[in-house]
Amino acid sequence: MSATVVVGGQFGDEGKGKIISYLALDSSVVATVRGGVGPNAGHTVRHGKKTYRLRMLPSAVANSRIKLMIGPGVLVDPKVLISEMSRYRVNDRVVVDQHCAIIEQIHLQRDKKLKRRIGSTGTGTGPANADRALRVVKLAKDVPSLSPYVADVSTKINELLDEGKNILIEGTQGTFLSVYHGTYPYVTSKDVTASAICSDVGLGPLRVNEVLLVLKAYVTRVGAGPLEGELDENEIERRGWNEVGTVTGRPRRAAPMNLAMAKRAVILNSASQIAITKLDVLFPELRGSRREQDLSKSALKFIDEVEQAISVPVSIIGTGPGILDVIDRRIVSSKRRTVR
Repeated sequence: MSATVVVGGQFGDEGKGKIISYLALDSSVVATVRGGVGPNAGHTVRHGKKTYRLRMLPSAVANSRIKLMIGPGVLVDPKVLISEMSRYRVNDRVVVDQHCAIIEQIHLQRDKKLKRRIGSTGTGTGPANADRALRVVKLAKDVPSLSPYVADVSTKINELLDEGKNILIEGTQGTFLSVYHGTYPYVTSKDVTASAICSDVGLGPLRVNEVLLVLKAYVTRVGAGPLEGELDENEIERRGWNEVGTVTGRPRRAAPMNLAMAKRAVILNSASQIAITKLDVLFPELRGSRREQDLSKSALKFIDEVEQAISVPVSIIGTGPGILDVIDRRIVSSKRRTVR
């Protein structure tokens, strides 16, 4: 059995959705379990001609045989979740933990103040987490529209591991949006490092085999808060780094890769592997490459510099928007990456 935790090492937007969806192509993976905050996190998954824009569902949605679970530490907006389930026709695969806290209209209204003050996403997550701490929030087991999907996720995933099955644990946001380890007050409403993500889904630390930290080849950030080395809009456009947030649609600020920050993220998450996404944006000749021998000298130098700085191997490299636009440096049988 194995449990792999995937978390972001920057300010979110690192491409965790792509990496999770790629790892989920492994035929031995039976479930993906989402931890993290809630619908304030957006993951974009592109497979073939189809694009999945997700705020509540785990990113393994493209693989039709995998269970999609949401851990008890996650906030759920029932309208958002049910809408996604219907849009992508995955109702028969979704399991929501009975203890997930529910975002209601009052939380959306209260979040407007946070949106103005610190640039939050306005999705109600901060106020809902505050109400959870006050023990007044409604839980998933109390919501009729969710009753067909509610179960004890923590027990289910531990039973799967006991049976020798493999699961993926999906984090949201990024290390430096953690309420404890990030750029407070410009942070999310809870911790989002690997240990917290495990707690969110009910997985003890000794059950984790790998922690995969996702870094983008450059750093982006949506909303307010410090960003070391931030480039102006003209330079961002010149480099082709201009992006918008999946949830908010706001332009992402950008800066070059920050190796000191990456090193701290490795420490805070006990990362055992690194995935670097969007390397093709820095090195366009890599667009769509899937072979390590395609890496140019300049791209190899960039990867070597990252590995030297953080002392952790770069095992997966993203070379384009599609799930399969990946150079996989792990030793994995090709037979184990097929979608059914």
